[in-house]
Amino acid sequence: MDTAQGIQLAIDYMEEHLRENLQYKNIARQACMSSFHFQRVFAVLCGCTVGEYIGNRRLTLAAEELPATDKNITDIALAWGYDTPEGFARAFSRYFGVTPSAARSRGSALPPFEKIIVRTKLNGDADKMDKLGKRGYAVLENGPVYYTLDMDSTAQWFENVLGWYAGIDARNDEGKGTYGCVLPIPGELVHMQIASFNGIHMFYGEPIRRKAGFILIDGIEKLHAFVRQNGWEQITDIETQPWGARSCDVTTVDGAILTFFELL
Repeated sequence: MDTAQGIQLAIDYMEEHLRENLQYKNIARQACMSSFHFQRVFAVLCGCTVGEYIGNRRLTLAAEELPATDKNITDIALAWGYDTPEGFARAFSRYFGVTPSAARSRGSALPPFEKIIVRTKLNGDADKMDKLGKRGYAVLENGPVYYTLDMDSTAQWFENVLGWYAGIDARNDEGKGTYGCVLPIPGELVHMQIASFNGIHMFYGEPIRRKAGFILIDGIEKLHAFVRQNGWEQITDIETQPWGARSCDVTTVDGAILTFFELL
């Protein structure tokens, strides 16, 4: 099962149980992920948290029910998981801009929060999410500038060794890359404004053969194992730092040093 397929199975499960008390661990189990990892991947891929998805879908279905039935609003609120009609009315008004009673009286359809179809959201590039699941670690904060004389080889190194995604956007008259980006997430997610940029800007120039990046991640053990499994030996052991983190250094194909750290 690839990552996109697993997320879709979890979404389908949520849709089938929206009237019930959904537990994150049970949702994540549908995708064969831990609850923690599932919530991170879901947020990157879908542009909302799991809780926001559940809440918005419940409000959408409740809004569809209001003009279609003579049930009182309290019963509808309770049926969709709200403890009180007041709580339901507040959530409903925040999302739709009108109260449930006003929505019922005017009878017109409100803008829905549609069920997410993962492969449609990724415009056919759902297979790119597979690397994110296999990689096993998540980059949290990043954004350094990186110089290289052979951007194609450098981009390939980031893809092959770290499991990142690379693109070269500008070349000189000789065909050498002069600007590009490497990202720990598919670039499509940034372009669609589903996720913010947290990669590395690459420029043409003499490589910096010293510290070039200081990168906060989640899952340093998995990073270390992933790099070694990909045949790259220029990575130090993981060390505990006195400033409250565990870190390791990776020397890149250009001789630059990337320090990856995970807070304790």
